Amino acid sequence: MRRKDREVTDINEIFDILNRCDTVRIGMRGEKYPYVVPVSFGAEMADGRPVVYFHCAREGLKLDLLAKDPMVCVEGDIFIKIEPTDHGITTRYESVIGFGKCEILSDEEEIVHGLKTVCDHYGFYNYDLKNCRALQFLHVGRIVLDEITGKRNLPL
Repeated sequence: MRRKDREVTDINEIFDILNRCDTVRIGMRGEKYPYVVPVSFGAEMADGRPVVYFHCAREGLKLDLLAKDPMVCVEGDIFIKIEPTDHGITTRYESVIGFGKCEILSDEEEIVHGLKTVCDHYGFYNYDLKNCRALQFLHVGRIVLDEITGKRNLPL
C-alpha cells in the first residue's frame, strides 16, 4: 500500500469497516474483461478470517464466471465527503479490499445461515427464513477472505 499513513492493520477495525458498508462489489475474471458486480451482503468472522455471504438469482453471468474461476476480489467502501485541503481536494473515506474463494452453497442449513447473516446486516434480525418462499429462487455464495486490507482518510 502506497499510503501507509492511511492503512488500517487491525483485523477488528478492518472488519468494522466492512460491516459498516452498505454494499460490497465482487470482482471476478470475465471472458474478455474483469467483471465487477455490487451485491447485498452479510459478514462474520470464522477461524480468524472474514467471511462474506451474498445472495443471487439461480442463473446469470456471475454464476457462470464463478463456476469457471471461484477466485474473487471483494471491495467495500464508505464515502464520507470531499473537501478542500491546503494542497488540493481530497476524499474522506474508509475502504476494504479482500481476496478469497467463492463457494455457492448447497446445504440448506448453510444457505439459511448465510441468508440470516445478510438479513442481520440490514437490520432484519427476526426474518423467518425457514418458511421463506424466496429460497427456491436464489443461491447463496460464501467467500472466505484469505487476505484483507483496510484504508481510511478520515476528516481531521
